[in-house]
Amino acid sequence: MRRRSKRAPNISESTGKIGQQLPSNQPAPLVPSYPDDVPAASPAPQQPSEKRHGTQARKPRSDWSAPAAQGRLEVETQPADIPTAPAAGDEGDERAQEAPKGVVVLAIGLPGSGKTTWFGRRGVSPLSSDLLRGILFDDVEEQRYQGLVFSTLRSMLRARLIARMPWNYVDATNLSVHERRQWIKMAKSFGYEVHAVFFDVPLEVCLERNRKRDRSVSEDVMRKMAEKLKPPAFEEGFAKITVVRVKNPS
Repeated sequence: MRRRSKRAPNISESTGKIGQQLPSNQPAPLVPSYPDDVPAASPAPQQPSEKRHGTQARKPRSDWSAPAAQGRLEVETQPADIPTAPAAGDEGDERAQEAPKGVVVLAIGLPGSGKTTWFGRRGVSPLSSDLLRGILFDDVEEQRYQGLVFSTLRSMLRARLIARMPWNYVDATNLSVHERRQWIKMAKSFGYEVHAVFFDVPLEVCLERNRKRDRSVSEDVMRKMAEKLKPPAFEEGFAKITVVRVKNPS
């Protein structure tokens, strides 16, 4: 008899099937390389700046804090009252002198933490793995080609950076420092600032929301993903971190 692989279930959204075993004969995912040296570009436009409507500046929880004087930290409460995407060109931004070409925003959080809702309330259409599965395979639940999906997603972001699009959003779990590193490295290589939106939502709240979804993740996999989740830190290369929390978590 053939022996079955005893590999643990994959909980990484960007490298394989969530909650399913990876077959030993599956080819390695395609991983694009991004040059460290980027050709010189024409003078960069003025730095875009996010509006901060409906945002309350509160101290982060005692169990998670960001290093001081290394970046900007904001805290939001769900639901956020921002109906439109941020506009560029805030002359009052003190960081405008640095003149980055634009911003790449990474969402970080468990399934059910409110990432898609957060983008929807701002009228933003982010680059997302579900969107790409629908385009490539006519099925947002297709899980056989995760490596291909995420290498293509990174290529799409790279195309936007080459085209000098000022605001770029990535909707994925981005649980670990390793999963976030490629996005950050590419953005910085093109002269873009990187922001994190961390959905600091209790696991039990995410589990309850997940149960109500048409496409739910098993509770066991959700708990493993929660163990893997690492809050973003300025040391990773983020210039700004926004923490989003539920108003009355139960």
